[in-house]
Amino acid sequence: MTDVYRDIPTLDDLGDVAGKRVLVRTDFNVPMETSASGERVITDDFRIRAALPTINWLTERGASVVCASHLGRPKGAPEPKYSMEPVRRRLAELAPGVELLENVRFHAGEEANDPAFVAELVADVDAFVNDAFGAAHRAHASIVGPPRTLPSAMGQLLQREVEVLLHLRHRPKHPFVAVLGGSKISDKLGVVEALLDVVDALVIGGAMCFTFMAAQGLPIGDSLFEPDQVDTCRRLLAQAKPIHLPEDITGVDADGNYVTFGRRLPPGAKGFDIGPGSAAAFSDIIMDSRTVFWNGPMGMFEDERFANGTRTVAQAMADTKAFTVVGGGDSAAALAQFDLDDRIDHVSTGGGASLELLELGDLPGLDALRKAPNAR
Repeated sequence: MTDVYRDIPTLDDLGDVAGKRVLVRTDFNVPMETSASGERVITDDFRIRAALPTINWLTERGASVVCASHLGRPKGAPEPKYSMEPVRRRLAELAPGVELLENVRFHAGEEANDPAFVAELVADVDAFVNDAFGAAHRAHASIVGPPRTLPSAMGQLLQREVEVLLHLRHRPKHPFVAVLGGSKISDKLGVVEALLDVVDALVIGGAMCFTFMAAQGLPIGDSLFEPDQVDTCRRLLAQAKPIHLPEDITGVDADGNYVTFGRRLPPGAKGFDIGPGSAAAFSDIIMDSRTVFWNGPMGMFEDERFANGTRTVAQAMADTKAFTVVGGGDSAAALAQFDLDDRIDHVSTGGGASLELLELGDLPGLDALRKAPNAR
């Protein structure tokens, strides 16, 4: 593994934790909805369960664990709908005796990385563990602050994420294919350019494909695209690595009728999914690969009319013998919707963090751990 990984302390580097109070930064930013009675209810506790190996490792060795997490996007002040209380109740069921602080984003000092808030977080703890991969790309107080003064380590979840994603970046088995979707190429331009250095091919679906198609001079009707990125897509298409684009598109015509088009969309038409021919072609590419990274749906999969492309790609990811990695976010949600998430080798807990680590090879949270007092 690369030096960026080797220099980061692991749990063993904390030494004897018996009798010590350990602050664990977790990512308990779980999806919730409001019940008929007005109570906030967790709809998926995966992120809580994902932190249990680290929590259990510490408690089994005699440590007292207190967790800290963000939830949602409060504006630096308490908001009842973002209270950690529902998470606290579920954590108590899964890991009795483990404490959970209130939402760290209730403090303006969290996102500002305020030293005063860091001091408050570390006031009564002896060590720090970062197990919040989904937030490790943020230079926030609870991520980068504690390692300045406390013996620190990455937890087992964070360690696994780093191992897998840096392996993709530096030593993947070939052919290595990246499948990218979502709405905007501008959101993923950096990772696209980084991946072109290591992949054998890129597969592009989702609404971002229309900016590439526009760069090829194809009519895209009224489909979503980014006019200011057309020249960028034209430059990317001129690279030596092949970029596979859809050969057909499913959407609606100017009258709102459900239609599958070829590569040329008529005026007034809107594309919302890759077509069946493209889905089959993309699946063949996945099946012929030895490593596949997927981030971003192929279409508006929340609408069953436009779910086939994403479902077909997800099924290919589940069926292939390749090493498969899914970069969190909507792709992970799609896998869960299609009940295929347990057939993927690694489903990342952080969409943005996984893309940034693939692009840059490092994250603020990792860099902070590398500078901890107990770092090698």
